[in-house]
Amino acid sequence: MKSLKVGICGLGTVASGVINVIKRNQHEISARAGCQVDVVHVGSRSLKNNCDMTGIAFTTNLMDVIDNPEVDVVAELIGGYDLAKEIVCSAIRNGKHVVTANKALIAEHGNEIFALAAEHNVIVAYEAGVAGGIPIIKALREGLAGNKINWLAGIINGTGNFILTEMKDKGRDFADVLEEAQALGYAEADPTFDVEGIDAAHKLAILASVAFGVPLQFEKTFTEGISKISTLDVNNAEELGYRIKHLGIARRQKNGFELRVHPTLIPEHQLIAKVDGVMNSVLVDGDAVGQTLYYGAGAGSEATASAVIADLVDVARVVNSKSEEFVPYLGFSAEKLQALPVIPIEEIISAYYLRVTAEDHPGVLAEVASILSDLGINIESVMQKESEQENNTIPLVLLTHEVQEKQINLAIEKIEALGTTIGNVVRIRVEHFN
Repeated sequence: MKSLKVGICGLGTVASGVINVIKRNQHEISARAGCQVDVVHVGSRSLKNNCDMTGIAFTTNLMDVIDNPEVDVVAELIGGYDLAKEIVCSAIRNGKHVVTANKALIAEHGNEIFALAAEHNVIVAYEAGVAGGIPIIKALREGLAGNKINWLAGIINGTGNFILTEMKDKGRDFADVLEEAQALGYAEADPTFDVEGIDAAHKLAILASVAFGVPLQFEKTFTEGISKISTLDVNNAEELGYRIKHLGIARRQKNGFELRVHPTLIPEHQLIAKVDGVMNSVLVDGDAVGQTLYYGAGAGSEATASAVIADLVDVARVVNSKSEEFVPYLGFSAEKLQALPVIPIEEIISAYYLRVTAEDHPGVLAEVASILSDLGINIESVMQKESEQENNTIPLVLLTHEVQEKQINLAIEKIEALGTTIGNVVRIRVEHFN
């Protein structure tokens, strides 16, 4: 093969980055791929002046790209669900390989798409769908192929990490930082996918499948956002020697595996606790290698383009060598995927941060401690803040030892039923990654 001819659907931030980087680094990319990699056709609703389109055919009909007989591989870079799925499935049926940066598409329809790709003997690559420029999919599928992955935990949404960083560093409240994140383009006008953890859940579902060899199960992911995190909790965590991060956690257990996204207290000495701003990071624990940490830009034009082009190089290598042995889509042969159940959130084991607002009366702490003790929940530390004179209340902050979540739920219910406590108990899970 003299060249791998690429057709791109979309001409936004990532697509323009792919075109610019390929043209700039053509020598290095071709040397690694074993052939020239050329973008020959782009489809988009409009032609934008954000990249060098010299020598590239343009169309406003995306199906023109899919139907172009010269195109060997289609890069789906439009995002979303319905149209993206139609593009990907049509390309596969046309016998074309597919590269996508669409984590939502893979998380929710990947099982169907991979089955169709196997039927038509083509590659579907999606490195850019998780953590932008960090090659975490390749690391799990190939670099750590000799390991049984015990667990992984990741900061895999830059918007949420930016918000929590600003709250920690500058003492700003959530709503204020969210507004800035939207102004900077980090968050959409409707920020639900980012701040409520849906985006991270899409990525975690993919990571868990690749790590554990299980079918994609996004719909079973427990998801809790950061919109209720207060500056008070961020400051309390700091005083206790922790940082609050919005984590995606997947952990293998004897009876299944955990799949959860939620705010988490992490000891401040952990490297992943020091990942700030819009950066992403994934911590992986393998039985042979131990813990490995992956860090980098989780979004952005050329960072994500880096991952897209890495997938294009992989396609070129396979096509150029005429090998029929593709790296399995989820890292494991399809017939070897395990039907492991996702463990309900009520059954996970974790330590917990609890913040209780109570009336400033003697004996309140003893009442709370008694409830925890009766349920077999051990307290690691207690922090009692000064009384708020204007409303005669006192904040109590407790860190517990590890316990099953259903026990902490029962404890919270009993604490909130006390006549001396006010409002809801704030609960944040704690992970130490020992």
